[in-house]
Amino acid sequence: MSEKRVITEEDLYRIQWVNDPVISPRDSSIAYVLKKVSEKHDSYYSHIRLMNADGSQDIPYTTGEQDTSPAWSPDGSRLAFLRKKNDVHQVWIIPAHGGEAQSVTDYKHGVSAFQWAPDGSALLVKTEIDEQCHEAKNIKQSEPSSLPEEIIVNRIKYKSDGSGLWNNRRQHLFITDLANQTSTQLTTGPHDIGSFAWSPDGQNIAYTSNIVSESHPDPDQRLTNDLFVTDRSGTSSKQLTDGGLSIDSVSYTPDGQSILMLADDLNCGFATLTKIHLIPVDGGECHKLYEDLDIQLGHACVSDMRAGAGTSPVFSKDKKSVYVQFSQNGGVHVGRFFLDGSRHEVVISGDREIYQFALTPDENIIFAAADPLQPGDLFTYQNAAGTETRLTWCNEDLLSEIKLSEPEMFTFDTADGWPIQGWIVKPVDFIEGSKVPAILEIHGGPQAMYGHTFMHEFQLLAAAGYAVFYTNPRGGHGYGQVHVNTVRGDYGGRDYQDLMEAVDYVLKTYSFIDESRLGVTGGSYGGFMTNWIVGHTDRFKAAVTQRSISNWISFYGISDIGYFFTEDQIWGNPWEHLEKLWKHSPLAYVSQVHTPLLILHGEEDLRCPIEQGEQLFVALKRLNKETQLVRFPGADHNLSRSGHPHLRVRRLHHIVRWFKEHIEI
Repeated sequence: MSEKRVITEEDLYRIQWVNDPVISPRDSSIAYVLKKVSEKHDSYYSHIRLMNADGSQDIPYTTGEQDTSPAWSPDGSRLAFLRKKNDVHQVWIIPAHGGEAQSVTDYKHGVSAFQWAPDGSALLVKTEIDEQCHEAKNIKQSEPSSLPEEIIVNRIKYKSDGSGLWNNRRQHLFITDLANQTSTQLTTGPHDIGSFAWSPDGQNIAYTSNIVSESHPDPDQRLTNDLFVTDRSGTSSKQLTDGGLSIDSVSYTPDGQSILMLADDLNCGFATLTKIHLIPVDGGECHKLYEDLDIQLGHACVSDMRAGAGTSPVFSKDKKSVYVQFSQNGGVHVGRFFLDGSRHEVVISGDREIYQFALTPDENIIFAAADPLQPGDLFTYQNAAGTETRLTWCNEDLLSEIKLSEPEMFTFDTADGWPIQGWIVKPVDFIEGSKVPAILEIHGGPQAMYGHTFMHEFQLLAAAGYAVFYTNPRGGHGYGQVHVNTVRGDYGGRDYQDLMEAVDYVLKTYSFIDESRLGVTGGSYGGFMTNWIVGHTDRFKAAVTQRSISNWISFYGISDIGYFFTEDQIWGNPWEHLEKLWKHSPLAYVSQVHTPLLILHGEEDLRCPIEQGEQLFVALKRLNKETQLVRFPGADHNLSRSGHPHLRVRRLHHIVRWFKEHIEI
């Protein structure tokens, strides 16, 4: 056997991603999505695979170039999925025994999400419709003009990262009858539909939206939404909540008498922990379950392997409890929460990120999980026996070739007595007794967390000869409400102190770290903090800021979330709190920067627009500081996780290059 090599940037092209496991109610066979980079490295391909419940006979099931979102029919006889064709996604259905897949929808702007009706006779689909015509049928368009056309903007929420400028469309619900291929529109109006669910008897649909009302004349100005129920014809709709919740997902309870919501009341703004809420379908008081439970429900772990993750709540076979993911202490786990609020229990845990799961008919759990040494695979958990079996080994060929460095976890107490969790990764070919440079990594959000998961960027730096350390300072999820709420109104305060004390702890505890050869990097909020750090200390020899924030004053008006995020996180706006916003802006301290700073930014980033990086770059150049700006064309805020494969590789290259140029190995 040949000696293993270190990981490279280009190994991204060989990684395969496992997603969306779904279980057949007929024979417990598992369909799942396998995504990989195309051979030309210009895009991603994904197809659906099928295997037996024990992981045997794992075979390709669909042949499209981009097939996603599989869902079994209620009787397990058919599998529906989304297939991209002609630049839009439509629902296709394939028989359980295999054969030719058939397209069953033909919406003008495609389908973004769908659910089977409980009896399998229809699909509930969400699609975009042109606001001026309020229907999804093909509309005859006027001949395009060769002259430039102006764009008239009336909404404050007129752009969105990943989507671009608002296209004058709204997301609405339709029912597609599979027998006669007819489509019935359920919702309409100048608002968008969020989460949705069928009632168990198939006669009603619950959904969330943000509808114009007397108390909310401009829904774009509010941060909450509401729950509605409509009958199957769409003629009778009823609002169940009063505008006090921000609702993430909705599901009918198995008895059809209540609707379960994962939601928060914004008591701590965007830092508010998500809770389970139950509300009667006929209206009435909404009950918050496990109100005193100080954990974040849902998936909050960041990784450069995926841009989004998570599974909606799944009810137990006995209908008395619900399985929900939760994020705690750097791990994403699966818990069971009883609907009477009496108790909850951890079902699957461990030092890993469980990013999706599904329940089998006999209540075993199929889950997708990653850990620091593998990007993600499928596992089965036998609920009764408490045993676990791995089902797939999708990246085994690549992992058998490369050397990885396993992170070591640590915890330290800050000066004010607050415990902070972190990890350190030694260089891959570390020699005992040697002194090595180290890179501090800072996560985005800040309402997120680093955890027990695979990070290509960290392993690449370790392969290049650097130790890598990363922590979850205050402001992030995983450690309760006080921890995540502390940063609000104090960006650059306690969070910065936590990070600097983490550096002090690492230098004191790990004698192999050379304090004269430190680097720092981070993206989004981590980019903000990188900018802040180099304006407040010279202890780092080099820094790389990614998709960052440098100026809260301009961020307020240029980011797709700027106006409400700035008010929630910095507690101010430019016309009343100009001094406060400037005080918390890294650009205000640019004259104090002496650290060579590389600025990486996507040109299509609307979350932290490239203007933020440009301001910082121009100021640094004007002051004759050492800096460089790298622009990624066509890249949005998710470049590092789901962007163009080639640009993801180039991004990694520039990070390592900059540190090598400025920090001696």
